[in-house]
Amino acid sequence: MTSKDLALANALADAAGEAIRPLFRGEWTEERKDDRSYVTEADRAAEAAMRALIEQRLPDDGIIGEEYGTRNESAGRQWVLDPIDGTTSFIAGRPIFGTLIALLQDGWPVLGVIDQPIARERWVGRIGEGTTFNGKPASVRPLKDLSDAVLGTTTPHQFAGDDVDAFMGVAKAVAERKIIYGGDCYNYALVASGHVDLVIEANLKLHDYAALVPVVEGAGGMMSDWQGNPLDAGSDGRVIALGDPARLEDVLEAMG
Repeated sequence: MTSKDLALANALADAAGEAIRPLFRGEWTEERKDDRSYVTEADRAAEAAMRALIEQRLPDDGIIGEEYGTRNESAGRQWVLDPIDGTTSFIAGRPIFGTLIALLQDGWPVLGVIDQPIARERWVGRIGEGTTFNGKPASVRPLKDLSDAVLGTTTPHQFAGDDVDAFMGVAKAVAERKIIYGGDCYNYALVASGHVDLVIEANLKLHDYAALVPVVEGAGGMMSDWQGNPLDAGSDGRVIALGDPARLEDVLEAMG
């Protein structure tokens, strides 16, 4: 990973934002995908703009995009793109969605961007470097006891079977009035900035979580699967983001 990669990641976020902002709370088309999730004109325009930049500047790199699939699948370096993480929030006119950009090296996330194009908020994380929020250092906050945590998740409907019991175990361990629903990637950005302590989710795809890892960990937090293992391209989509790594055993115990 080089300074050119960082510059490109920021340029990708700029390009996505330029495609998204004119359509927010405006007129656009939408449709349902095969997995029953929604995709809008803004999703596709933003990803197309990012892919064009990568193909122009680093044609040998791979691309894994939510809307347009994989390019150069065998490349050791892969750019992972989610043009709008939180499409439902975009559709509803809620500015808590985000553009996610990650660079993977041999399957491991080494660079991540969470960009909220309406509020013009951007978190950038690099392995071995501190995370920044709009160019200034971002930091998680300490958590003395799990009962004091602010817990976030996008929706309880993502959990099924034993996953329900695992999530509810943690929900019962925190203060009930400190559980927030909705937010998608924005919750993870708030972990990195010390406003939210813990996010637990399931059924995420690589484009949903790859960018989050360098952002949260660069701010002093940690991300793992539900067994406490680091996240990579082969992870199963069950994700924990924790501001204070010292509380991981408490979280895993609460999950059972």
